[in-house]
Amino acid sequence: MKATVSRKAHFNAAHRLYRKDWDNAKNEAVFGKCNNPNFHGHNYELIVSVTGEISQETGYVVDTKVLSDLIKIHIEDVLDHKNLNLDVPDFQNLIPTAENIAVVIWNKLRPYIDINCKLEITLYETPRNFVTFCGE
Repeated sequence: MKATVSRKAHFNAAHRLYRKDWDNAKNEAVFGKCNNPNFHGHNYELIVSVTGEISQETGYVVDTKVLSDLIKIHIEDVLDHKNLNLDVPDFQNLIPTAENIAVVIWNKLRPYIDINCKLEITLYETPRNFVTFCGE
């Protein structure tokens, strides 16, 4: 039997959407107010979901305490109250869009999740704007 186990978390972070190789006019045209040179912040809501077989031995797909600890160590401690552009090496050459942030989170957690389980990241940038990434 398969089941999906999900854990919610959150972090606050600032970012600026822009390309260094574009001039200000093009960055403004493409990214609008998200291109603010003084950055802007979001209260990100994160849902990490793991789908897999329920263990006959433990009754778990994944231990939620273990999942919680992984999220704290590899995501919250790394991203919370940071300027993604300036403080997080993953975004030195990667635009910190919600899409790219979700991929970075997936890549940070994937090595710690059983290879036979599916990992899915849902990242809310605002209550109405969110991205889902599952490694494809």
